[in-house]
Amino acid sequence: MSQVLFPILSEKDPDAEGTVATWFVDSGATVAEGELIAEVAVDKIDMEINAPAAGVLTHLVEEGAVVIQNSAIANIA
Repeated sequence: MSQVLFPILSEKDPDAEGTVATWFVDSGATVAEGELIAEVAVDKIDMEINAPAAGVLTHLVEEGAVVIQNSAIANIA
C-alpha cells in the first residue's frame, strides 16, 4: 500500500496547513501511477498531486479538508 501525502510546501513551518482543494478521482477508483488525482492549496500556491503508485484510491480526507503538510490524504492499495 502507498500513502498519498500532502506535500511539504513550507520548510520553515513544519506544522503549516493547507487544503485539499479538489479530488479529480473518486475514492474506490483505480488509478495509474503518475495519474493526476488531486489539487491542494496553501496560501496562494496550488499544487497538483499525482498518484505515487497504481491501484485503488481511498480518500482519507474530504475535499475542502484542512490538513497539516506531510499528512496522509489518501491510500492506494
